[in-house]
Amino acid sequence: MQDPMIRPIYELDSDALEEVIPEIPLWVKHPDFDRVDWLNKFIAAMWPYLDKAICSSIRGMSKPMFAEYIGKFQIQSIEFESLLLGTLPPKLYGIKVHDTNENEIVMETAIKWAGNPNIVLILRLFSLQIRIQLVDLQIFAAPRVALKPLVPAFPCFANIVVSLLEKPHIDFGMKILGGDIMSIPGLYQFVQETIRKQVSNLYLWPHVFEIPILDASVAATKKPVGILHVNVVKASKLSKMDLLGTSDPYVKLSLSGERLPSKKTTIKMNNLNPIWNEKFKLVVKDPESQVLQLQVYDWDKVGGHDRLGMQLVPLKVLTPYETKELTLDLLKNTNINDHQNKKPRGQLVVELKFTPFREESSKFSSQLDGCRSMVSRDERDLQDDFVGGAGLLSVKIQGAASVEGKRHSNPYAVMHFRGEKKKTKMVKKCRDPVWNETFEFMLEEPPLEEKIHIEVRSRKSSRFSFFSKESLGHVEINLGDVVHNGRINTKYHLINSRHGMIHVEIKWTVT
Repeated sequence: MQDPMIRPIYELDSDALEEVIPEIPLWVKHPDFDRVDWLNKFIAAMWPYLDKAICSSIRGMSKPMFAEYIGKFQIQSIEFESLLLGTLPPKLYGIKVHDTNENEIVMETAIKWAGNPNIVLILRLFSLQIRIQLVDLQIFAAPRVALKPLVPAFPCFANIVVSLLEKPHIDFGMKILGGDIMSIPGLYQFVQETIRKQVSNLYLWPHVFEIPILDASVAATKKPVGILHVNVVKASKLSKMDLLGTSDPYVKLSLSGERLPSKKTTIKMNNLNPIWNEKFKLVVKDPESQVLQLQVYDWDKVGGHDRLGMQLVPLKVLTPYETKELTLDLLKNTNINDHQNKKPRGQLVVELKFTPFREESSKFSSQLDGCRSMVSRDERDLQDDFVGGAGLLSVKIQGAASVEGKRHSNPYAVMHFRGEKKKTKMVKKCRDPVWNETFEFMLEEPPLEEKIHIEVRSRKSSRFSFFSKESLGHVEINLGDVVHNGRINTKYHLINSRHGMIHVEIKWTVT
């Protein structure tokens, strides 16, 4: 046996190169693909165990599929006589990791597997036992694998989403009763094209195959689904807390599960039957579990404020788009067994209405069948065509890159919008800070002609020194595109910064 002749690529003629190019790994042809020799070694070492695990899964998945054919076409049984993937593992010919602005990791690769599997299927038909064997299996595919969304729970991603970037090449032989049926003229091409079409219809991008890794409750991130409109109407027969036989009441209201400061009504001095008629809006993230917390306090000029009473309202008792007036008996606390809750503490009257965002409206459609029928079709069409109306502007400052101060680099971001100032936490001694902080603004009309100003600053740890604060760059973002598109997720170059960038995601959700 002679040794194969080896020649450098530059010595090959054009015809020889054309034959060789398809076999050249992607990491050679494309500089943005990386070699993965280490991963191929890992797969080779794990292959005996992966073989058993994959075959076990195939057996479990195929049993109900085979059971559907038992009794049909005189088929008595279908079972695997042998199911092994062989000793040759698949190989990855380079891998590319995409840099995206989304909360995900996207990878592309090329997989080639020329395996030696031992797959034998026994089909019992009438009194015959038909033996079907799969031989010479070869699979070439170019999958895209996305790990998303990224979550703070091991293994740090919730799903594996796989799709094919091009039609796969699948080649195999099939022996029935010892004869290779693929040698029948025309059958090989027909089977090949049929398999390619079926696989492409299922998994060719944009079709995907999703594999859940974490439980949905663990991976879910609470996002705003609507707005709770609260009108604090009045209170009556409140307790007397002051020396003069009266109280100075005000109401604090908040939603459970939120870290935002409570909203407050004005203070009604010397009044046991105050009338407020003050309206508030609260962002709702889970109407099935969240609770509106209402607390009535007596304002004191000196010392802590005394609580006159409190009450809770579960949001699940509200029907979307329907205003509900509630007269609530005030309690001392939430302990139903506390005898002090039997003492009269007055009543509080509130009006509540939950308005889902448009993208969430379908989730509440079963509750809205009755009330939406009262709205004319013309009105609904007009509402759907209009980009405006009240809504929620959500600004997520994800992070920055290549920001560096002249004297110190302890970056934090400051955002200005409509006279309000919001600030992220400070990350010490860092040029590439990650904040992932979200700020929300409830607006009565879309901010079509408005801008958001975001500045990255650095502050010295010690406040009592010269040059304690320094600007690292800023950016102004027009909100018109956000209103029309619903969402933008972009990295912006910071003005007055050499290489600095900031990553911002902005959403406009209409009620």
